[in-house]
Amino acid sequence: MNSLKTKLIIVRHAEAVGNAIREFHGWTDSNITEKGHVQAAQVAERLKSVPIDVIYSSPLKRTMETAKYISKVKGLPIIQRDDLKEINGGLWEGMTWTDLVKVYPEEYTVWEEKPHAHQMPEGESMKGLQQRLINAFSDIIKKEEGKNVCIVTHGTALRTLMCWFLDCGLEDIVKIPWCDNTAVTTVTFENGRFTVELDGDACHLDGESSTIKNQEWYVEYKNKFFSQE
Repeated sequence: MNSLKTKLIIVRHAEAVGNAIREFHGWTDSNITEKGHVQAAQVAERLKSVPIDVIYSSPLKRTMETAKYISKVKGLPIIQRDDLKEINGGLWEGMTWTDLVKVYPEEYTVWEEKPHAHQMPEGESMKGLQQRLINAFSDIIKKEEGKNVCIVTHGTALRTLMCWFLDCGLEDIVKIPWCDNTAVTTVTFENGRFTVELDGDACHLDGESSTIKNQEWYVEYKNKFFSQE
């Protein structure tokens, strides 16, 4: 029996304090920045003419503040789900990336080189995060079959989900690039199969309103992992 096509419009949250000051914020609940408000307004305007039937969001401030902009232009309520939250960083929470390299050199290397095998000290593993999100998305797809569903979530969460959407192992997460804040990923689900239509697109952001393109780490990251593209 054929299933109805369900469309997922997945939005990464707008720039939050952790993104701006380069601190690890998984479950750390920081607000979006002034630039983040600009980004959220821009992505909401982009989605204004896109058919959306229902909006889901992680309950963290940065995702909810982003979702509220979309909710306003679409005239739809936001359904919060705890299982859409970012990875629980455990002892990494609130630490700067500079300090993480010094305090947790081995774990940091795994995070950079083999993120699929990473376990947050006293926190969540990447495998655990992916399974939590797969369970959440599977439930949403079942509940909202045939609808256009907007889901506001997080950067690391989205990378683990992309492995699932593309039917590849979590070890291939190194091939999934980080997307910008408020980037849009569109995926359809029909007859048990996912089709990625749009992957981390941030065309609604101009050069000044981008977050990652204006940060040194991103240039180094692209040169290291995607220089041959």
